[in-house]
Amino acid sequence: MNGLVVEAGDVHWLRADVALAAAARRQAAQLSRRLGFPEDRVARVELCVTEMATNLLKHAHDGSLALRVVRPAGRAAVECLSLDSGPGIHDLPRALVDGTSTAGSLGIGLGAIGRLADAHGLHSLHGRGTVVLARFWDEGPAPVPGPVVAGGLTRPISGEQMCGDTWAVRAAGDHGPGALLLMMCDGLGHGPLAARAAERAAGAFRDSARTSPVDVLQEVHQQLRGTRGAAVAVALIDVAARRVRLSGSGNVTSVVVTADARHGLPSMPGIVGVQMGRPRVFESDFPPGACLVMHTDGLSDRWRPADFPGLFAQDPVVTAAQILNQAAVRRDDAGVVVASHGQR
Repeated sequence: MNGLVVEAGDVHWLRADVALAAAARRQAAQLSRRLGFPEDRVARVELCVTEMATNLLKHAHDGSLALRVVRPAGRAAVECLSLDSGPGIHDLPRALVDGTSTAGSLGIGLGAIGRLADAHGLHSLHGRGTVVLARFWDEGPAPVPGPVVAGGLTRPISGEQMCGDTWAVRAAGDHGPGALLLMMCDGLGHGPLAARAAERAAGAFRDSARTSPVDVLQEVHQQLRGTRGAAVAVALIDVAARRVRLSGSGNVTSVVVTADARHGLPSMPGIVGVQMGRPRVFESDFPPGACLVMHTDGLSDRWRPADFPGLFAQDPVVTAAQILNQAAVRRDDAGVVVASHGQR
């Protein structure tokens, strides 16, 4: 089976200001009702985003909420993310106790946010910032994860609504159970034309029946002709072989993080859809506990795994969000996708 697993979709970014809580409640309710949530469940989502917003306004030096619908493998969920560059959480165990909250907030605390959500995650760096995730599934129990789980996040350049970066993940059943194919794409420039190139790349990736990174990259190249082009990298995670194979063209950073190392997988020079040289394949080991991180040049590539203690054992959405939170620049679109091979 080679169907789509998950993709970037539309992310609603809300910057921290005095109207944040009300705006977050409206957006969260709209997304929840779009998925057919009953009103009591809509209220739970609203409560979570209100607490997230209040915490940002009380403690963050700079912060945002990111709200979206994700549709992994035929299911759907509302995801609520809080990202800030505040002081971090000094006493994390205490902060996760129900009823512990910030002065002036609703008093439900981070622990209750985790209890209300179907899935949650939190990562905090002292003096650098915190990411909180709450996920609410449409109906029934959460899907059972495979051996490799993936997620990501995109954010447009300041002042734009459309993002020229995108990512997508699909199954690669030709390579055995759990094998995944990932794409990271950066449409050249920013704004509507970059977003158009990125969406066309995502469509080509979704529609392709191929699972070889080189073959998929060449198909994307053909589909992007007539656009301004993009930087694109495609990676195959072969669970059975414990290997990653990647082919890319343009400025996409791809890194395999293990317990004691960071191994880069380079992309070749070129512009997919405009002028792309002959693709090459680069490989790396991908043992249990490893993470593959792929991101655009809207993030600095100078980050080090040692700067993020505990992050790479988190839900990949939390991992992606914290890397974006710490490494992204405001003068460009930013996108990152992460695939994690089980827990460390």
